[in-house]
Amino acid sequence: MGTVELPVVVGVDGSDAAFDALDWAADLATRRGLPLRIVHASLWERYEGYIPSTSPDRPAERIRSETVLAMAAERAGRRASALKVMTDVAPDDPVTALLRAGQSADAVVVGSRGRGEFASLLLGSVGLGIAARAHCPVVVVRGRPENVRGRMGRVTVGIAERERPAGPEPACGAAATAFALREARLRGCELEAVHAWRYAGEEHGTPEERARRAGELLEEALGGASAAALAPVPVAHRVVEASPRKALLDASAHSDLLVVGARRRQGHFGMQLGLVNHAVLHHAQCPVAVVPQG
Repeated sequence: MGTVELPVVVGVDGSDAAFDALDWAADLATRRGLPLRIVHASLWERYEGYIPSTSPDRPAERIRSETVLAMAAERAGRRASALKVMTDVAPDDPVTALLRAGQSADAVVVGSRGRGEFASLLLGSVGLGIAARAHCPVVVVRGRPENVRGRMGRVTVGIAERERPAGPEPACGAAATAFALREARLRGCELEAVHAWRYAGEEHGTPEERARRAGELLEEALGGASAAALAPVPVAHRVVEASPRKALLDASAHSDLLVVGARRRQGHFGMQLGLVNHAVLHHAQCPVAVVPQG
């Protein structure tokens, strides 16, 4: 029996930011040889009930949903003619619809802003909600055009302290490292592994000892990758004496993608993102991938 190909899922709402996310998702699906599933969330069917597509009584919202999906599918097809594209109108709110789609997805991709007068709030209500709860990688497409278009030639992954206690703080384990390595390999670019540290006094060792341990942490984080995975990927280790927030935001300026981890606690349904992840999702200058860490 063959392996089931999980699609790359992208949410669209007709906004420019959503179409930027669509382009990014189409490229991701093409690189990975996966189908693309385009989801438009609409509450219309829940409240109006089912009306045949041939009926003249279809409400305007249904027609708009079909138009948005048709435009998105056509755009994806123009971008990658060999890409298998599926479309779906989900009778739900965007967060619920995309979380459900993410249960059987390779990754979920969303834009950083939406349409209408509340466009500036969409990341908080949709992008953050999905990044905080999804059990597959979530990419929020944001940042400068040259970074979004992949012109920096670099994927960056944040490496956190291994001794950090369990919780919703960013922690780069095997899943986030593997995601970043795979993207760097498929893009044919450099992987930058960044670890930030702060000197907090003699009880934590001298600055030199602390920097050495940080370098060892980077080696350990990448040590689990197979030689086959690492062979074609140039890897740069960068140890920075700074806050993790500053180190990762600085790194985002010269990256095509910033990858961070987010721990998922079983049975916990609230927001599961730490302060650093919030900061990079709001302020990074490149797309951000949040990869769940078990």
